[in-house]
Amino acid sequence: MRDLQSVISRLGQFQIDSINVVRRAHYLPLFSRLGPYDTALLDRAAHRSPRRLYEYWGHAASLIDVRLQPQLRFRMRDGFRDVWGGVERAARENPGLVAWVRDHVAEHGPLTAREIEYDEERDRTNWGWNWSIVKTVLEWLFYCGDVTSARRNSQFERVYDLPERVFPAAVLAVPDPTPEDSARELTRRAAQALGIASEPCLRDYFRTKSVLTTRAIEELVEAGELLPVRVEGWDKPHYLWHEARMPRRIEARALLSPFDSMIFERARLERFFDFVYRIEIYVPEPKRVYGYYVYPFLLGDRFVARVDLKADRAAGRLRVNSAWLEPDQDAGEVAAELAAELRTLADWLDLPEISVAKKGDLAPALTRSVAA
Repeated sequence: MRDLQSVISRLGQFQIDSINVVRRAHYLPLFSRLGPYDTALLDRAAHRSPRRLYEYWGHAASLIDVRLQPQLRFRMRDGFRDVWGGVERAARENPGLVAWVRDHVAEHGPLTAREIEYDEERDRTNWGWNWSIVKTVLEWLFYCGDVTSARRNSQFERVYDLPERVFPAAVLAVPDPTPEDSARELTRRAAQALGIASEPCLRDYFRTKSVLTTRAIEELVEAGELLPVRVEGWDKPHYLWHEARMPRRIEARALLSPFDSMIFERARLERFFDFVYRIEIYVPEPKRVYGYYVYPFLLGDRFVARVDLKADRAAGRLRVNSAWLEPDQDAGEVAAELAAELRTLADWLDLPEISVAKKGDLAPALTRSVAA
């Protein structure tokens, strides 16, 4: 748990995504940094007292360091909320239902939206979310902080409860910071996570507004916590976290989830690592370049390959649907290192076998390395 807490303190958040092709996205950042850890530790940190994480909107829907809950309260207020228009409209048009749902959670929670009985005619014309009015109202209350997520159930549905029954008392006792104080702390935590970043990168990490982020950066520079630096080949001003250290040698070997915080900001990823990456989940299959759910492969201080992975749990197999080598990399060396990392991942997922499809320029070398 100390190792897990160290990563929480450094990154501040783990993005959540509903897609479960290999393992749900919030479990992967810890695997990438710690190796094959016990996922029950993360479940305990997020869903049992004393909670170290809580669910809210950070970079996106995320498990966030619970110590940052006070700094995200300003996002619950009028003028700072960035909730979807349909959710806000439903809440404004149904104030009685909002109050009824809140009272129902207070009396009967924790519970899911499906566990709240309410007669309505469902609109099923939208192929996407098709939320019930109760679910929509619950999301409004969640965004406003009137309810929170106690956990996720086996169907990955939010289980809602009152904040006072979920958050540590010490967190609830913290007075509401101003938006300016909140933005400064969120910018500080973004700088700690990124090490070096531009203003857009620092702003993107927790999705803080530009005016607040710019002011926060100025204050952190004045305090000596951020050091203005120049990045060769890039005119945009950058800022170095004052405690960041340049290691003598980097021996990283990690597969990164498409939702890992290291690759949140694509312009930064391309400039710093010369690695162009796009998520192709919503791209029609014939138009995909690399695959459906592609993991960048970091070796040392470079991204050297990418693989489209799927955990075939029924067959007990980790499938590599495609494997691609980055330019100017040695296929044999990369394939050997990648095969070792895939074996570690497969063991963590309790999948005895690894299979490599023929798609991708790294596939032949990777097939041989996996077999070896």
